[in-house]
Amino acid sequence: MQPGADFVRAMFARIARCYDLMNRLMTLGRDRAWRRYVARQAALPQGGLRPEACPERSRRAQPEGLALDVATGTADLALALARRYHHGRVVGLDFCPEMVDLGRVKVATTGQNLRVRFVIGDALQLPFADGCFDAVTSGFALRNVADISQAFTEMGRVVKAGGRVICLEIARPTLPIFRQLFHLYFYRLVPLLGRVIAGQKEAYHYLPDSLTHFLSLEELKAVMEGAGLSQVWYRRLMLGTVAVHVGIK
Repeated sequence: MQPGADFVRAMFARIARCYDLMNRLMTLGRDRAWRRYVARQAALPQGGLRPEACPERSRRAQPEGLALDVATGTADLALALARRYHHGRVVGLDFCPEMVDLGRVKVATTGQNLRVRFVIGDALQLPFADGCFDAVTSGFALRNVADISQAFTEMGRVVKAGGRVICLEIARPTLPIFRQLFHLYFYRLVPLLGRVIAGQKEAYHYLPDSLTHFLSLEELKAVMEGAGLSQVWYRRLMLGTVAVHVGIK
């Protein structure tokens, strides 16, 4: 059974302080490279929609590309977008204030606070107008939402026609021997790391377990298509342990 929003929000609030460190450890430091890959797929244009089309856009003579990062957490993916697209702006949305607070500090220390802003909100009810963004991203978020189809429907609603929706998620590897090694690492070692490093054994049991009944890559592709996205494709990374899905509105 999928945990409720209150459980997930409280869990991320508890692990917020150690979230970045655990990400580096769990992914052997590769998670930042994956986020940079997602940022490249966003293909944020030099000029976005006219400012009047969306209140989130700055009102300047030359419109800027605008991206939304859903479930932004501590803002690693939002920062990857801001660093790649110097002509653009990024809105990071998350429903956990403790994670967002850390994201704000991180953005300020990197000098991107004028180009990245934050909104507390729900991925299933995005508080933005239709066609508001040039691209929408999410990283390691969909295993934590109650309705994946609704999440993609909302992401598709707020992206403009021709814009991209990009999803980064953990995947189940298919290589026979590596699959067993990954299972041992992800389901046994990760909870141990969570207990020793973060003091949060329960949370780091939940995170691996959330993959057990998660959609296959083809099923996720079908959900994106069912939500109205087209030309959907995906690519496996890190020996198939993570995958990036891309769809166009």
